[in-house]
Amino acid sequence: MRIGELAERAGTTTRTLRYYEARGLLPARRTVNGYREYDEDDLRLLHQIRTLQDFGFELEDTRPFVECLQAGHPAGDSCPASLDVYRAKLAELDLCIDRMMRVRAEVAVQLARAEVEAAARTPGGPDPKCELAPCDSAALSPRKDPVP
Repeated sequence: MRIGELAERAGTTTRTLRYYEARGLLPARRTVNGYREYDEDDLRLLHQIRTLQDFGFELEDTRPFVECLQAGHPAGDSCPASLDVYRAKLAELDLCIDRMMRVRAEVAVQLARAEVEAAARTPGGPDPKCELAPCDSAALSPRKDPVP
């Protein structure tokens, strides 16, 4: 099949396929007239790459899975290098979950404090106005890290 058909069947673009080819993740077979030519195994590679990326894996992290499939294994995660990538991703996710749980706990503490303070105000008494102080619009902009 040609690149357009492969892109359509894989649910991606021809530009993406060319990028994968340039990165060495998709084989670059050509017909005698120069057209790229792909087969069902290439579609399988693409499904593996896309699934892993949907799970949050970086493109380079998919390489051991692709190589495992290219070596003839029935699944991209049946090789030791793929299992190592899984382990590293799980460790990364565990760190993120731990960090989010700490943030969640702190937000819960702040909410509880704020609710107690709000309940302690005199019912029917004057409520302090909540006004936004003038602010610098740059403070509201997302932080931009310098490009390395």
